[in-house]
Amino acid sequence: MPFEWFVALRFLREGRMQTVLILAGVGFGVGVMVFLSALINGLQASLIQQTLSVQAHVVVREPEEQARVLDEPTARQIAQRRKVNQRVAAIDRWEQALERIRRVPGVVSVAPTVAGSAFIRRGNVSSSVALRGVDPDQYDRIVPISSRLVSGRFRLIGSEAVIGSELASDLGAGIGDKLRVESTQGRSDVLTVSGIFDVGNKDVNQRWVFVSIRAAQTLLDLPNRISTVEVTVDDVFEADAIGERIASATGLDADSWMKINRQLLVALKSQSSSSVMIQFFVILAVALGIASVLVVSVLQKSKEIGILRATGTSVNQIMSIFFIEGGLVGTAGSVVGVAVGTVLALLFARMAVNPDGSPTFPVDLNAMLFARSVLVATGVGLASAVFPARRAATLDPAVAIHHG
Repeated sequence: MPFEWFVALRFLREGRMQTVLILAGVGFGVGVMVFLSALINGLQASLIQQTLSVQAHVVVREPEEQARVLDEPTARQIAQRRKVNQRVAAIDRWEQALERIRRVPGVVSVAPTVAGSAFIRRGNVSSSVALRGVDPDQYDRIVPISSRLVSGRFRLIGSEAVIGSELASDLGAGIGDKLRVESTQGRSDVLTVSGIFDVGNKDVNQRWVFVSIRAAQTLLDLPNRISTVEVTVDDVFEADAIGERIASATGLDADSWMKINRQLLVALKSQSSSSVMIQFFVILAVALGIASVLVVSVLQKSKEIGILRATGTSVNQIMSIFFIEGGLVGTAGSVVGVAVGTVLALLFARMAVNPDGSPTFPVDLNAMLFARSVLVATGVGLASAVFPARRAATLDPAVAIHHG
């Protein structure tokens, strides 16, 4: 064993009570860091997952028409303007747009969508719904409806429709039942329920009605056109940048989920800032604790340090001894802290659960979090040893032996 390591371990063993107390302090501090990070990361991941569970990462649509200022508009011009304003914005030549979007770096999947408002009836019961014309195979890569079905299949052939569980309950409809739908454009059709889904969102379950693209185009009077192209990307936090590239490549408007959910992002950033501040003060407390113990060790071991210096131990070796002590305390304390933080996080997650058994406050424990905690604690231990190491190295051997 190297000389510096032998002396550092001996100093730690001789001050067992101090070593145990500082290890407990470092362990508790790192445990708090691990617990807070796991909790906040888990909450943020859960919020983002819930937000994007029924939402595309990027929605591409036709740019809105800009109103032109008329000096004295005639009645005919006013009527024409109203007609344009009432018309559903749609994308022409959407097949070419889809190919351009697919070639944009970062795009994972795309799905054309025809969307509009409609009323749906069964018997004497009617409801206002959001009609969505999609291709099941393509749309399932955007929002996995097939995995959220409670009955039937996500199939849209001819006049088949897939509806939400809340809407099915309101209408008293089941698989195979007929529903009459009437769009705001005055067109109507009879739909057959082929599937019922539950995405965990009451409003979506109550309003969304999926039909085939062709059926939606007919009902909404959009022949050979679509309303939007919905896109998923490989990195959800790059959705803004990818949306800008899509807009540049197609000339269409591209709104990312980050733009639509600005308030959510502000809340997530506030959570992250609070976590960073708490961790900063925890690290500061850990650093002061390690430094104070090492300073006391220098005072207590001044005679031994003087003897070592008198017998030829170099200044660098003396400094290395205390750096090793600081690093060992930080590393050992971090290992204890990771274990403590993991136990706290798992217990907290099991204490608060939803009716379905899922945790109310999910935690995100991963190898990256553990490695980062160990590196931070070890770095803090080494940094905390700088002042005690310099103090020990500058001790005069004769004075240290005389007063030790």
